[in-house]
Amino acid sequence: MTTTSMPPGLVRFNVLEEHAAFVALLDACASTAWARRLLAARPYAGSEDLYAASDSAMAELTADDLAEAMAGHPPIGRPKPGDPTSAREQRGMAGASEDLRAEMLDLNLAYQERFGHVFLICATGRTGEQMRDAVRERIGNSPEREREIVRTELGKINRIRLARIVEEEARA
Repeated sequence: MTTTSMPPGLVRFNVLEEHAAFVALLDACASTAWARRLLAARPYAGSEDLYAASDSAMAELTADDLAEAMAGHPPIGRPKPGDPTSAREQRGMAGASEDLRAEMLDLNLAYQERFGHVFLICATGRTGEQMRDAVRERIGNSPEREREIVRTELGKINRIRLARIVEEEARA
């Protein structure tokens, strides 16, 4: 990708003051190890370089790093109040019936009891029923298998959130 066709958000991110860039990365993923790795690799020649760096950093996160990243995500069906990102990502639960909401709450609690962390899925574009079906399916996984699924889902979420940074138009 040439500099002339580089998205304006990526141009801004590349030159952003270090602390501000770090904060922007932590907004995308709550893992400080992930954010530090991406910050250290600036500037990025293009969006795909940023996404590849994100994927590489995700692959190297320890169990503690993953736990830190997951702690930044609210349970499915309960987006953080006043947080437009979690509300947007969990839009599929917005019109869910009370029965589905109650079932998701029960499933989230059972999942958290089994694995010790919030059920994490890339919820963007999924319906409430699809998310419910996913937690039902995944609750039977081994902890090791589930950790790798969580790593993959976090990677998908991070790419979506990084794309929002990269594609962001200049603020007026």
